[in-house]
Amino acid sequence: MSSDAQPATGAAKATKAAKERAPGALPEGANLFVLSAPSGAGKTSLIKALVESDSSLCVSISHTTRARRPSERDGEHYHFVSATTFDAMLNAGEFLEWADVFGHRYGTSRGAVAAGLRAGRDVVLEIDWQGAKQVRAVWPGVVDVFVLPPRRAVLMERLRKRGQDPAAVIDLRAAQAAADISHCAEFAHVVVNDDFERAVRALQRIVAATRAGERLPRQDHCALLAALLEDSC
Repeated sequence: MSSDAQPATGAAKATKAAKERAPGALPEGANLFVLSAPSGAGKTSLIKALVESDSSLCVSISHTTRARRPSERDGEHYHFVSATTFDAMLNAGEFLEWADVFGHRYGTSRGAVAAGLRAGRDVVLEIDWQGAKQVRAVWPGVVDVFVLPPRRAVLMERLRKRGQDPAAVIDLRAAQAAADISHCAEFAHVVVNDDFERAVRALQRIVAATRAGERLPRQDHCALLAALLEDSC
C-alpha cells in the first residue's frame, strides 16, 4: 500500500505518534507478522491461503477512507469509514500504523491487533512498507515479509486481470511499484510469488520457524531486485 504516499514528514510524525503510544512487548508466545508488497504481487491471495491453512492465524482488517468496491464487504475486506471517522480514530491513538495510499488513508486498529494476540492467535498485517516501518519502531518481535513478483511483466498482467481499477489507476500503481520494491531490503524475509503454492509453503515455513524460535536465513534476491528495478526505469 504505497502510492501518493505520506511525505517523509508525515511518515515521521506517524512513527513518532505510534512510539508515544507504543504497546510494548508482544504477549508471551504471540507472534505478529507483517506482509508487504507492491500492488499486483499477490499478497492478498497469499495471506488468504496462509490463514486458511492455519487456524492459529488471523488477519487484522484495516480501516480505510476509500470507497467500497462492488465485490467488497464492510468488515470482511476492510472497515470502510469516512475521513471524519478516520481522523477521530487517528487523533485518539487508535491506529498501530497508518499510511496515505493513492490518495486514501489506511490504518490498522491497535485494539483489534492486541485482542487477537491476547486470544492466543498469531496476527497477520497486510500493510505497505510505510506501515511496516511504523510497526517495527513500536512493537518488538514483529516478523516482516516482503513479497516480490517474479518479473515486472507478471505484475502488470496481474494488475490488469484484477479488473478493479481504471487504466489510469493501474498505471499509477505500476509506476509506484519500483518505489515499493526499493524498500525490500528493510524486511527480514523475502518471498517470490513465481509459483503460488510454493510461495504459500515459503510463508508457512516462516511462520513455523518463528513459532519454534528459529530464524530462517535470508535468501539472496539481488539479481531479481536489480531486474525489477531496471525494468521500471
